[in-house]
Amino acid sequence: MSGYPRSPRLIKGGLVVLDAASGTVKRSIALQYNPDTLTRSYQVQGAGGEGGGDRAQPFRLKGPAIETIKLDAEIDATDALEHPEQNANAVGHGIAPQLAVLESLVNPSVAELMVLKAQAHAGTLEILPPEAPLVLFVWSANCVVPVRVTEFSITEEAFDAALNPMRAKVSLGLRVMSTDDLGFDHRGGNIFINHLRTREALAAKTGAASLQSLGITGVPS
Repeated sequence: MSGYPRSPRLIKGGLVVLDAASGTVKRSIALQYNPDTLTRSYQVQGAGGEGGGDRAQPFRLKGPAIETIKLDAEIDATDALEHPEQNANAVGHGIAPQLAVLESLVNPSVAELMVLKAQAHAGTLEILPPEAPLVLFVWSANCVVPVRVTEFSITEEAFDAALNPMRAKVSLGLRVMSTDDLGFDHRGGNIFINHLRTREALAAKTGAASLQSLGITGVPS
């Protein structure tokens, strides 16, 4: 935020990790710099609409489209090292703590692994891994969606004398979890429904184009 009083407050995109059962926020992760681009793609879930057979069926939407999100983020220790007395972690570890937080999204905790080990040693016949935390991708108040990480890569680009990473690029691939994945009664399913409501409200704010602007005066009957 700049020193000018009328400058807009810049918000950051990021991730929020919730306890799936209680909804308690376990951790929030803000991207140091907002990506320049964010790619969203949709795989339509539909049936019908094809010709052939005895009778063609009208196209029907079976459920929400499968949405995937891809982004590249940069993490840099330069700003923190300008004030080393206030940023001991950056001095001692560079950006390794920030990278470790992101890695925790794709790894179970040591405590969870030890529980699975104890169950295996006890001869438990069916070992069910615990449900992973619920991860939300937040890209402004208009986009808060439950996701799971499908792709994750880190390119470390600079190091200090102790080989701590000082600058890195992180690539994230996320799949939005819909009611088809979580169900309507799951906390994440409710969040997805709220996301759709927000998108519908935004769509309602657009003005409708006139038929004349499309070069027609009416819809053929």
